[in-house]
Amino acid sequence: MSAFNTEAYVEQQEIVVKRTFRAPRELVFDAFTDPNHLAMWWGPIGFSTTTSRFEARPNGQWEYVMHGPDGTAYPNLITYREVVRPERLVYSHGEPGDEEQFRVTVTLEDRNGDTALSMHSRFRSAEQLRQAVENYGAVEGGKQTIARLAELVERLASPKN
Repeated sequence: MSAFNTEAYVEQQEIVVKRTFRAPRELVFDAFTDPNHLAMWWGPIGFSTTTSRFEARPNGQWEYVMHGPDGTAYPNLITYREVVRPERLVYSHGEPGDEEQFRVTVTLEDRNGDTALSMHSRFRSAEQLRQAVENYGAVEGGKQTIARLAELVERLASPKN
């Protein structure tokens, strides 16, 4: 487990999540753009993900179902707007029929072999953000998801691998 902590907070119409990983930027970017990696970390603790379609390119889509610990299935659809290897991803996050509930910008900065992540999820309104936070625990879910990413990339980057 990383000595770095995940920071997550609400700012205006956004949820902001930040973390530094002890892993190279290319590896962290790959974890966001390879469905095999995504299946190992995407979602809060106890969730799993099943991908039905995946194209990490501008206007490409990732269609998947998140499975909650209670068995509830949550259909999701991500539409990629920008894919700039290895530094930036911008995507719309929604579900079939409502393709942009919020827009996410992920930036990855190299810090002497470590990677600083900044993830901004901007909602259409303050009310939608409030509902995501209150009804779905979106801030804590974001922290858990990025902590799971840290576990994966730091394990993969470990010299023991």
